[in-house]
Amino acid sequence: MKVKGIRNSPGCSWIEVDNSVHVFTVDDTNHPQIKKIYIKLEEMMKKIEHTGRYISPISSPHRSQKYHSEKLAFAFGLLSLPSWMPLYVMKNLRVYHDCHSVIKLLSFITSRELIMRDGFRFHHFKDGVCSCKDYW
Repeated sequence: MKVKGIRNSPGCSWIEVDNSVHVFTVDDTNHPQIKKIYIKLEEMMKKIEHTGRYISPISSPHRSQKYHSEKLAFAFGLLSLPSWMPLYVMKNLRVYHDCHSVIKLLSFITSRELIMRDGFRFHHFKDGVCSCKDYW
């Protein structure tokens, strides 16, 4: 691929808020509210870890998995949309397994419906369970 100049598409996730599409990539720093988003993400992760149902991967070939695009998009959605509204996030690639676990638990701790369309299927998260039955 290098010889032919072919490059993979970077992973990105997006969410629509107030008729505007907000796009996130791993370790994003470009969004105008990125500081608030990172604070919200840290708050989310602390609550998820306190459930006792989340085990953070010790080592991973994926850099910065803590700040994957889908986690940033959901954090932004939680900051921006009313608590009664389900959050819809789209992703161009397949969801990473740690992110899938985090989003499941996020649906549990927030009591919200979280829907994500990744590159392969829809995931409907509710009450800590995903419609894919963890087959992604």
